[in-house]
Amino acid sequence: MIENFAIVLGVALFAAAIVLVKHRYWPMGPDDEPREDVAEYISMMVGVLYALVLGLALVSVWDTRSGAEEHALTEASAAHQIHLLAAGLPAPQGERVRADLETYIRHVTDDEWPAMAKGQPLGTEGWTILDEVRAGVQVSADATPAQQATTQESLAQLSTLDEARRGRESDADQGLSPVLWFGLIVGGALTVAFMFMFGVQRSFTHVVMVMGLTALITFTVLLVYQLDQPYTGMFAVDTTPYSRYF
Repeated sequence: MIENFAIVLGVALFAAAIVLVKHRYWPMGPDDEPREDVAEYISMMVGVLYALVLGLALVSVWDTRSGAEEHALTEASAAHQIHLLAAGLPAPQGERVRADLETYIRHVTDDEWPAMAKGQPLGTEGWTILDEVRAGVQVSADATPAQQATTQESLAQLSTLDEARRGRESDADQGLSPVLWFGLIVGGALTVAFMFMFGVQRSFTHVVMVMGLTALITFTVLLVYQLDQPYTGMFAVDTTPYSRYF
């Protein structure tokens, strides 16, 4: 990351040095006129490039948030299916599987969700409970064909649950790249700064334009910040899928 920032700063300083050399050794003559169209072109390019960075950031954080919601729905649905399938196991065994699943769901909603909201590691307790569920759905070799089919379907649902849980853990660790955050903040500042340099003659119109653009950029950056944290904030994914089934 530091190397990327150093490259960006180095290129900017090199461009500034070229401009200084040009003005030092090839200054504008008395008959030369300022090229306002160059300034307008640069301002337009800054705006276009910033729009691209903004769009990339929005797509990235929205995909992360959508993935987090999908993983929670898949995990809760798979747990619910295993809970229903436990009725096809021998009575004591089925009761134990249902109890372990309910313990797992309570652990997810009461312990893991607050930890994800704070960006803390989840630990291994959840996986340990799932191992107990996996052991609980196994039946003996002399089990009936129906019970063996129940075991196979339960194991398939457990695989789906495992995959969704891994996705949920990955979503909690993901975040927008620092390079994109740098582009959002610096690009927004440059876009607003160019509005102070040229173009608008009426002061009231200038104030309204600057206020509107600044408010829009600030709102969009705050929106990206909220969506960048899928388990906390205004648009957080909550535990509703789990409470719907359990």
